[in-house]
Amino acid sequence: MVKYSAKLPETPEIARHRAAILRTNISRPVRLAIESAILTEDTTFFDYGCGHGGDVKRLANKGYTSTGWDPYYRPDEPHVAADVVNLGYVINVIEDPAERRQALLQAWELARKVLIVAAQVLIDNQGAEQLAYADGIVTRRNTFQKYFEQEELKNYIDQVLNVDAVPVALGIYFVFRDESLAQSFRASRFRSRTTTPRVRTRIKRFEDYQEILAPLMTFICDRGRLPVKGELSAEPQLIAEFGNLRRAFQLILQATDQEEWEAIALKRRQDLLVYIALSQFGRRPKFKELAIAFQHDIKAFCGNYQRACEIADEMLFSLGEPGVIAHYCQHSLIGKHLPTALYVHVSALEELDHLLRLYEGCASRTIGRMDGATLVKFHTHKPKISYLFYPDFDTEPHPALHTSMQIDLQDLQVTYRDYDTSNNPPILHRKETFVTPDYPDYDKFAKLTQQEEAWGLLDNPRTIGTRKGWQKCLEEHCAEIRGHRLFWRKDADPYRIKIVRSAHRRQRRTGAGGAGEEKLIITASRSYEL
Repeated sequence: MVKYSAKLPETPEIARHRAAILRTNISRPVRLAIESAILTEDTTFFDYGCGHGGDVKRLANKGYTSTGWDPYYRPDEPHVAADVVNLGYVINVIEDPAERRQALLQAWELARKVLIVAAQVLIDNQGAEQLAYADGIVTRRNTFQKYFEQEELKNYIDQVLNVDAVPVALGIYFVFRDESLAQSFRASRFRSRTTTPRVRTRIKRFEDYQEILAPLMTFICDRGRLPVKGELSAEPQLIAEFGNLRRAFQLILQATDQEEWEAIALKRRQDLLVYIALSQFGRRPKFKELAIAFQHDIKAFCGNYQRACEIADEMLFSLGEPGVIAHYCQHSLIGKHLPTALYVHVSALEELDHLLRLYEGCASRTIGRMDGATLVKFHTHKPKISYLFYPDFDTEPHPALHTSMQIDLQDLQVTYRDYDTSNNPPILHRKETFVTPDYPDYDKFAKLTQQEEAWGLLDNPRTIGTRKGWQKCLEEHCAEIRGHRLFWRKDADPYRIKIVRSAHRRQRRTGAGGAGEEKLIITASRSYEL
């Protein structure tokens, strides 16, 4: 809890300009807009309350049309309408509620396509003594901070602007002018990756027309269906050669695997239904408000919008049935299984069963996924989702937990924990279990786990879940890890190494390993590498 000072000045002097941060990189809200293709070199950018102007300068250096205004640092710059307007960490430093509201309205007025709104939603320095003032606090630097709850921030934006803001990350929202663009953006966040099926059979006619068939293959891979009239630029040429698009696709099926195309269609249907189901958490768009491509998708996969909504709502309501989530988690072929949870790397989310994707979407669609999240934890006995950030997941053999964000799906309460300063943070083992086999370095992760199992390091999971516990385990086994490989410690007692090695050999003889592993240990003893 925040410690509030008993001595509160009646009218503290607020130095708003001191809240401006000197950044060394593009700010997180703007970076997310670039990663989402909301902000491109073809769009104009205006930073409302730009502070020192770091984002404005860096974007300009990258070729963007970028300007900004700030009441203290750039007061003479004009307010300029732009495709994308950033109101980054501004409303949380304005102590006057009426002025705060006016700033939000003015920034929205300037936004032609998208307004980015970001605000502080958590108190990081919880041990510091701070002064309560208005609906926030006064910091030691005499700046004001209004710390919003995540859902409170969304409600505030929605009420002031009469919109349905889209959560992108903790404390960051996109507000769209065009409802169809908003819905397209929402839907894009729940679309699975697909790859065009490979050509498996040599058919001369297909080879002769492969170049003009390629756009059709790409379209069907992207949408999971045949294009309707006018959707495909190559349509006239295809019709001239084949009579209609269906016949062209029949030739494609002769050269490729039909089951792969059916799997793509199923994925796209599930993506669509997940998106429609999640629209229950806001104002479900009318059919005419959807992008034309989505209207065609709905007709192809469900017949009509009403039927699509009925199927999607049935999926959503099924998540509330006792044991449903636990069942799908327990039977998931992806992720690491623990007694009360399933852990999945964010890169593997789209490979999960569509009901688990929908369940995760209930959190990220409403609150926003934690920026930089590495793993998603599905709690099987409680209606909760957790996002875990391991910044060194790829490079460290046993990465430490940096931060976690837990969302209670009953009341949308967000619990945020920081482990960065902990001297004994939780760490990960068996990294390959969190990802899919096509993940980069999957084989490297798996080989380390095999070595650690052969060495007996993973026999007692309860004692090795933290950094100190793991270090103690390594010391007891005379082991050390360099990179993703296991070695004998050169400073270990040779007699102790002999005892440990003997214990491992006894373990192999009882059936824990095979002849190949026995040979590996013998070789390792000669080179000090296990």
